[in-house]
Amino acid sequence: MALDGVLLYGLSKELENDLSGGRVDKIQQPEKDEIHLTLRNKGNNFKLLLSASASHPRIHLTGQTKSNPMVPPMFCMVLRKHLSGGRLIRIQQPNMERILEISFEVINEIGDLGEKKLIIEIMGRHSNIILTNPDNTILDSIKHVDSSISRIREILPGKQYVYPPSQGKSNPLDADLFDIDNKFQSSESNNSPVNILFKSYTGISRPTAEEIFHRSEFYNEKLAKSFIDFFKQVQNNDFLPCLLLDHSGKPRDILPMAYTMYDSRALKTYPSFSKALDEFYLVRDNMERLQQRTAHLQRVINNNLERSQKKIALYVEELEKAKDAEQYRLYGELITSNIYQIPVNAETVSLLNYYVPGNTMINIDLDPTKTPAQNAQAYFKKYSKAKRAEEKQSRLIKETQAEIDYLETINQNLSMCTNENDIIEIREELAQEGYLKDLSKKKRNRGQQIASTKPHHFLSSEGFEVFVGKNNIQNDQLTLKTALPSDLWLHTKNIPGSHVIVKAGGKLIPEDTLLEAANLAAYYSKARISTSVPVDYCPRKNVKKPNGAKPGMVIYDHYKTIYVTPSEEKIQELKKL
Repeated sequence: MALDGVLLYGLSKELENDLSGGRVDKIQQPEKDEIHLTLRNKGNNFKLLLSASASHPRIHLTGQTKSNPMVPPMFCMVLRKHLSGGRLIRIQQPNMERILEISFEVINEIGDLGEKKLIIEIMGRHSNIILTNPDNTILDSIKHVDSSISRIREILPGKQYVYPPSQGKSNPLDADLFDIDNKFQSSESNNSPVNILFKSYTGISRPTAEEIFHRSEFYNEKLAKSFIDFFKQVQNNDFLPCLLLDHSGKPRDILPMAYTMYDSRALKTYPSFSKALDEFYLVRDNMERLQQRTAHLQRVINNNLERSQKKIALYVEELEKAKDAEQYRLYGELITSNIYQIPVNAETVSLLNYYVPGNTMINIDLDPTKTPAQNAQAYFKKYSKAKRAEEKQSRLIKETQAEIDYLETINQNLSMCTNENDIIEIREELAQEGYLKDLSKKKRNRGQQIASTKPHHFLSSEGFEVFVGKNNIQNDQLTLKTALPSDLWLHTKNIPGSHVIVKAGGKLIPEDTLLEAANLAAYYSKARISTSVPVDYCPRKNVKKPNGAKPGMVIYDHYKTIYVTPSEEKIQELKKL
């Protein structure tokens, strides 16, 4: 969704409230498609970010600082010439489009007051930032669009600025019940309600259309009223900026209010659109950088997971075949017991199965080229071979399942990485376990020292220290070397996640601290956005590491289980050390 017309409507009101009357102090262009305007207003400095990036076009106040080129780009120089010292007088959004027009009162070359407009169009790869005169003559733009790019609408100095084609869409703020019903009646019968809203009105993204349909309880008859009620909320500025989080707690989207079609636990609210947008894009940029750095590791983990899952399927199939072992032993014993009653060169024989009550007869196939005794020995050999295969396949299944559990834990740890050092530690762990070439020695020979990261460190509301491992090496160190026997150990039951240690200090762990530690264990696990997550806990002395087990893999006994629903808000309330 990112910035649709609804969100932009709320944002424009917020920006106008913060910036109206402010004077332009600085103009910078840190990126080829990004402008930073610093405005002084109400005794404060505000930095307004405008981006025409194809992947992340946006406008919002920001606290970010970027380095600027030594020589300002041409568009930056044009903006400085026309807007420096100017006063922001209004911000408008035409027809609920993804366009904001920012008007400035400026002093022109001959000392008279005049106006200039800075227009940002937020339209994916067609996004642009355009400076115009009051008569809409284009002075310059951050991206020039000539006839070779668009024959319909050129964006060049001296050309007249016109709005992008509306594609027949209407302004949703002007809609009434009759208009909405008419849109539905004139649409094709097989067109979904969501598509009709999305394609009929400006500023409505697909998630917003889905939310309006969701509020109608999926009844077409209620849809028009749901639409009207939704846009009344918009016109009344009844907004609550939210980030929509994925299962790992990372932002998936930004919403203008708490959309009812999403679980409330997956929504994180903010006091302003700018704060939400600044965090959304800061985290998104960081995520993209981390994803680029983790892509190779992710492929390695997924390839090994896929290989292990194929292996375990083959082992299970072989184990099923080996289950005939007892049948072969029975055949061998029955032949031996009746060896003198079996004719020579017989191809089959029917014998009494004295292991089953009721005089049950059983047919046994024989090799006519062998004596009865040789047939019995052949079945005993089959029994021994099948029994060995059964033991082998059971062992291989257990080992492969342990590897799958380990790789899933690594996958979870990788998804929680927040910086380069976190990734490096996981890369080194994979190298130690033979999944990657060990590059650590080569790096050390080059004099590159990698700083070890530390576990998450919290202080409970009752003053107890709580540690959370970031990866399997840390989990082992934390549980097996750092924690004392009397400390409390927690981990999600049968779910990949971090080891959590509560430092007891010779005291009993109070219930509130136990709940907070269990919340941390659930939050830093694969079950982050689940409900009623089971978390096992016991004294550290009850936790053991089996010989040959992979990093982070432990067994434990004499434990209890507590059920919690992960809450980021509760974690934020804890003091982080």
